[in-house]
Amino acid sequence: MAEAQAPAPATQDKPSSNLTKVDQAAVLLMTLGEGDAAEVLKHMGPKEVQRIGTAMSSLTNIEQHEVEAVLSGFLDEVRTLTGLGMGADSYIRNMLVTALGEDKANGLIDRILLGGNTTGLDTLKWMEARSVADIIRNEHPQIQAIVIAYLDPDQSAEIMSYFQDKVRLDIMMRVAALDTVQPSALQELNDILEKQFSGNASSQTKAMGGYKVAAEIMNNLDSSIEADLMESIKESDEDMGNQIQDLMFVFDNLKDVDDRGIQVLLREVSSESLIVALKGSDEVLKEKIFKNMSKRAAELLRDDLEAKGPVRVSEVEAAQKEILTIARRMADAGEIMLGGGGEQMM
Repeated sequence: MAEAQAPAPATQDKPSSNLTKVDQAAVLLMTLGEGDAAEVLKHMGPKEVQRIGTAMSSLTNIEQHEVEAVLSGFLDEVRTLTGLGMGADSYIRNMLVTALGEDKANGLIDRILLGGNTTGLDTLKWMEARSVADIIRNEHPQIQAIVIAYLDPDQSAEIMSYFQDKVRLDIMMRVAALDTVQPSALQELNDILEKQFSGNASSQTKAMGGYKVAAEIMNNLDSSIEADLMESIKESDEDMGNQIQDLMFVFDNLKDVDDRGIQVLLREVSSESLIVALKGSDEVLKEKIFKNMSKRAAELLRDDLEAKGPVRVSEVEAAQKEILTIARRMADAGEIMLGGGGEQMM
């Protein structure tokens, strides 16, 4: 009789997490303890700290298997790191581009690898928008434009809201016209902000501003301010206005988002906001929304749209802006991928 063969040991699948990347980072930091977590947060920017802090405060009843999955994933990431030692510049560049995208990473790469001195400007990222507006209010418009181009679009948009229409127009056109900024100009600006001169400048110019930056700032402005400002820009320079508008992500561009992204987005949007927003949309976008809902939900939405009476343009714009804000937040968190820019069709 043949000997009975011992059963092979069962393989245990590694735990996996359904949490978003931001929530995973929050769980990881919470497992480190206050002291170590604080040390990690010191190396992050204001937006990252705010996003992770919000995630920490909203996490409740995290199950043990989720914690284990986050820790397991983190250890896997650490094991694959090969950036220590040789080729550090290439590693840093690739890491930042992967983490932030090429556009956002380029400025940070310049400061890390080229030795740019931007301490004073970075300090502004931690300040309230009104305070930043007060600091730069009496500066030369070109200085104001450099600051607005340097900061994150959502913060810049809020800062712009504290200026008068004429000033907003001047600043936005200067932002769109910016290409590069000499390091001496950045040092001078830091000297203004910090009341001291420190560090040596890189010999390379700093890429800053341009139509894309202007479009991102415009995307984050309130609808009324955005519309008035765009009209003023086109009156002053129609070609510039058209190029900025072509790069803006507007509500009509949701038709370029993939089906999975639309489905994820719809879970975060209220039915009433969606109904009002779609009142100003074309049939292509409406069908895009319908096909990414259950048959029953799509039928109900069609009925609600037909039953909804006339809606003021301002209400439609406000609802669309609300949904776009959610979409951009989810895109920043890596939950969805937004499509390209284009002209809005109302």
